[in-house]
Amino acid sequence: MSLEDELKILRTIKRLENDTALRYVPTFLGAHSIPPEYKSRRDDYIALLIDEMLPAVAREKLAEYCDVFCEEKVFTNDESRKILSAARCNGLGLRMHADQLSLSGGAKLAAELGTVTADHLEHTDAEGITALKSANVQPILLPGSVYALGSTRYPEARSMIDAGLAVILATDFNPGSSPTPSMSMVLSLAVTHMKMIPAEAVTAATINAAYSLNRGAQIGSLEPGKIGDFVIHDCDDYREIAYFFGIQHAYKVFASGREL
Repeated sequence: MSLEDELKILRTIKRLENDTALRYVPTFLGAHSIPPEYKSRRDDYIALLIDEMLPAVAREKLAEYCDVFCEEKVFTNDESRKILSAARCNGLGLRMHADQLSLSGGAKLAAELGTVTADHLEHTDAEGITALKSANVQPILLPGSVYALGSTRYPEARSMIDAGLAVILATDFNPGSSPTPSMSMVLSLAVTHMKMIPAEAVTAATINAAYSLNRGAQIGSLEPGKIGDFVIHDCDDYREIAYFFGIQHAYKVFASGREL
């Protein structure tokens, strides 16, 4: 995508933040793929990211974070390090897609750079988990992507939790690899395929996620003094949210204490 394309997307998110009751945390995703026109000159695209895109995003204050898809066939470890280092110099927080398709050392690089989160982690091994814990990098696990891609290799959620990591669950909602907006489906996959108990899954989808966005003091749990963002589900027990799949239990949704 071009500089203007990336800026257009981020400007739209900013307008949604101002015009709706929902809150957004914009992240620059220019480093998620090499555009076809740059396939034979990838160094030019990386220079575009570092020299033009990131400074422009920072000048307009359009994003809080920069995320890089770190994989040998996308952005290598060295390329990811260059891009994320430039993002940090431009005042952006760091996030990474790591070890999704192979054990490429993405988790270790996330720990080295001190990223806020590392996403996917399907191939991350014990050394990678130890590295994430030592650097306090939160894992974001995306089982919907594993399911939609027809894979059977889910991330080692149980080992991460046992290591003391504050695991996060998210949909990874996108048309390419995870075309589902359903968090109840994600909770079901986490419990049935990643050995998480329902309470862990709910925690991963709420308060853990809020802290990864530097918003744990404002949202993510129902406590006095926090913003009233919550969902009322049509069920008798919270465990039913993960037990049933293909069914949306959401009955009412509230943002800032007001029903949407």
